[in-house]
Amino acid sequence: MDIIYIRELRVETVIGVYDWERRIRQPVVMDLQMAADIRRAAATDNIDDTLDYKAVAKRVIAFVEGSRFQLVETLAERIAEIVLKEFRVEWLRLEVNKKGAVRGARDVGVIIERGHKS
Repeated sequence: MDIIYIRELRVETVIGVYDWERRIRQPVVMDLQMAADIRRAAATDNIDDTLDYKAVAKRVIAFVEGSRFQLVETLAERIAEIVLKEFRVEWLRLEVNKKGAVRGARDVGVIIERGHKS
């Protein structure tokens, strides 16, 4: 199995359970690892034969910017659904963190894996 990844994708969104959080945009930072067989793309040197990480990033950014979830868990699950279904990814490992959400911690968040590794 090959992995195509996107690291530290930063997007501002409305996220949180407290009233003050519902009135502001906060940064979330995402790391995505996606299963992809890159052999055909390597042989053809053609973007159409691989998982287009720029297209994935643009779709995730648009979704997250427009979202208004309370929980990071919900945001992560919805992102995973989009990537798995729209880009036909068989396996995804996604980390979503909300930097500065807990005093004294660099960041907090969730890590989820969905799908099946080949």
